[in-house]
Amino acid sequence: MTGYRRLYIPGGCYFFTVVTQDRSPILTAPAAIHRLREAVRRTMAAHSFQIDAMVILPDHIHAVWRLPDGDQDFPVRWRKIKHFFSIGQAPGLQRKSLARRREKGVWQRRYWEHAIRDELDWRRHVDYVHYNPVKHGYVASPGDWPHSSFAKAVRMGWYPEGWGTSVPVVLKGMRCVGE
Repeated sequence: MTGYRRLYIPGGCYFFTVVTQDRSPILTAPAAIHRLREAVRRTMAAHSFQIDAMVILPDHIHAVWRLPDGDQDFPVRWRKIKHFFSIGQAPGLQRKSLARRREKGVWQRRYWEHAIRDELDWRRHVDYVHYNPVKHGYVASPGDWPHSSFAKAVRMGWYPEGWGTSVPVVLKGMRCVGE
């Protein structure tokens, strides 16, 4: 058994990395992106939270969330998002060993979370989320990646046009576990 413990902070802000099973690039088809967005919407309707930043890549997701005051239950939110997304997966995808644990073989069982400590930590993680498609070589600029909150962040004045065509200074040397 691992010694890892999650840090639960009522009303906390968190960075997450959620990865597909075996890093399968299942998040590339428009139908999968739609299903994931719908899973997030359904989950938010039942258990509110604020998304500060989010990016969907072919085999993983990064997000920065803020939970409502007094609420620390991010695991239930990820469980529901994974469940709603996984509904309707091809029958051959699920193995019997996974079925016993009510898993579909779509997502890795665990995910990485990091409790945001302060404004600089928040900034670094939001930048990390938005720069990630460039880091992985999918695009030359964060604005070119369609499955990201970057365009909204630009509209909100968080970034100037053209940000992220080179490694942002606050990200140099930063490595997120779970990546």
